[in-house]
Order: sequence, then structure tokens, then C-alpha cells
Amino acid sequence: MSTIKKRSYCPISSSLDVWGDKWSLLIVRDLMFYKQCTYGDFLKSAEKIATNILASRLLMLEENGIITKQDHPESKAKVLYKLTKKGIDLLPLLIEINLWAEKYSCIPESQKLILEKIKKDKQGFITKQMEEMKKVL
Repeated sequence: MSTIKKRSYCPISSSLDVWGDKWSLLIVRDLMFYKQCTYGDFLKSAEKIATNILASRLLMLEENGIITKQDHPESKAKVLYKLTKKGIDLLPLLIEINLWAEKYSCIPESQKLILEKIKKDKQGFITKQMEEMKKVL
């Protein structure tokens, strides 16, 4: 269970205690959409996360059951990070955040094309994506 002290028992507050900081959902995003799985991959993201913040967020996400850490099959010096079922279950939230951002922010054309596809059959898209991600668990 969570190692974070809860501010309250409000579901929104409790959820934000786990993934509501500036970086945690970006790590989940990278694992979900960009298949970035090593520490070095996260450091290469456009947002330029600092190494101390990255280490802290990875540990917190692991302690809260959002991600797991596994040995890298090709390098003893590297670790693979993967989403757990609990982490994969954040997909609908990430989709809703993207749809909200499309409505109120400037987003790249490449993102708009994906979001148009999602809007045509959001539940179908979510179901297909979650099934694909769960295959690699």
C-alpha cells in the first residue's frame, strides 16, 4: 500500500498524493506511449527532468505500485521500468487530460490526429490500448 501520508481521504486528494506532482504522470506517459523504459530514456524526454527528481519519482511510483523495476535483459548496469496493471489503469485519465489540453491549449498537429482518432471511439481505443499493454505484463 502507499507509503505517502495522506492529506485527506478525498479520492482526488489521495490520488494526487501518488501521481499529482509535476513529473509522475510524465513518467507514466513515457512508459505508456513512448515505451521508454530505462533511467536514461526518461532523462532524454523533452521536459528535461533532473536526475534527483527522476530517482525520487521512480521510487515513489514503484512504492505505490504504479511501476515495477526489472533487470535489463541486455545490460547488468541498466534497469527496466514497466507499468503495473495499476499504472496501466491510468490510461483513461491520460486520455482525458489530452482531450482537455486539445480544447484549451495549442498542441502539435501530430497530437491532434491521434486525438481525432480517440474521439471517434474513445472506449474502443482505451480497451484496445489497455489490452496491448497488459500483454507485456
